Amino acid sequence: MVMDTRVAAARVVAAVSAGQSLNQALPPLLPRVKDRDRGLLQQLCYGTLRYQPRLSALLRQLLTKSLKRKDADVQALLLVGLYQLSGESRIPQHAAVAATVDATRGLGKTWAKGLCNAVLRRYLREHEALASKLSVSEQAAHPDWLYEAVTAQWPHPAAQVLDCNNSQPPMTLRVNARHGTRDSYLALLAEQGIPAQPGKLCEQAIYLEQACDVDSLPGFNDGLVSVQDEAAQLAAGLLDAGEGDRVLDACAAPGGKTCHILELQPGLTSATAMDVDNQRLQRVDDNLQRLQLSAELLTADAAKPPTILADQRFHRILVDAPCSATGVVRRHPDVKLLRRPLDIASLQAQQLAILRGLWPLLAAGGKLLYATCSILREENSDVVDTFLSEFDDARALRLDCSWGQAQAHGRQLLPEQGGPDGLYYALLEKSAK
Repeated sequence: MVMDTRVAAARVVAAVSAGQSLNQALPPLLPRVKDRDRGLLQQLCYGTLRYQPRLSALLRQLLTKSLKRKDADVQALLLVGLYQLSGESRIPQHAAVAATVDATRGLGKTWAKGLCNAVLRRYLREHEALASKLSVSEQAAHPDWLYEAVTAQWPHPAAQVLDCNNSQPPMTLRVNARHGTRDSYLALLAEQGIPAQPGKLCEQAIYLEQACDVDSLPGFNDGLVSVQDEAAQLAAGLLDAGEGDRVLDACAAPGGKTCHILELQPGLTSATAMDVDNQRLQRVDDNLQRLQLSAELLTADAAKPPTILADQRFHRILVDAPCSATGVVRRHPDVKLLRRPLDIASLQAQQLAILRGLWPLLAAGGKLLYATCSILREENSDVVDTFLSEFDDARALRLDCSWGQAQAHGRQLLPEQGGPDGLYYALLEKSAK
């Protein structure tokens, strides 16, 4: 049975508010709405979650009393309704109100019809007065802890970072260097009437002016191109694997960086893609097959590498460590709901455990690239600093790059409107002795 789009959006938002990730909650409901409404469903879910801290603060003012826990779906529907009226969507106000009120029937909560109508119409009348009562973090649509962290650690670009977190990310492509150049693929896109521009940081990066389905990209199924943010594309070049090297991508899923390494260096002796999640590792295999590349796949915890790797020594190791994802909030707006300040210390401990576990697998004179999609120093240069204090055969190499900002160790990219995500990189070298 086809589900109403706003009912589906309310169920997704309620599931995320209860602790599910957006990647878990949204995919099962996409097939349940009409084909033509799938784009709208994604817009409603992503948009509502991007602005959830602001929308929730407005809703608290609009409700005379809190809704019961069993009516979390109604609360979510009201947030979806407020998002449509907030000026961030292009949906006409009268259509948004009518469709959102009507969705109470699909939720089986017809008693909420009057409430929903009253709340949304009051917002339209009083939105300026309501907005004037919001705190600075609520105005910026960020939880207090994240707003404070961004403004404290990045005071000058903070406004741009916060605005970028609330924007739609660009769709960025990585041209397969084994099959052609960026210029040749830009020509293919032009032939198909797909406007695009070259990236500024990576030779293989292309920005599409408008996102599209990958099936409409020329040669996608033949492996000519992949979807990957430009900041993430920096990893393969920084790792700089040479012919004959043995390479380990220790936190590989979904495999974009593994594939890029193989595209740039076909002469590797071996490439191992490891991940703790076997299901996510399947995505690595899918990408390898589409691109006609080969790597050994291994399900294992990088903090406790399996004995099968004990006797191996890798010339290059990539550690794309689990992190807070504070540099990719625009792609994962559920971070605003799901991440907590206490998580940072736990993630920092996990990141250090991974570095400690993998360091013995690096050959003398080899290099390990540590990467996160975080913009918080606690997960980045602080982690590297602690690690260097523990291992006297490790040193951080200076990254002589034009992009990002130099840190105590490594460099930090901040998210940019229409540009790359916020990623951190540090390159560590093992003593040749």
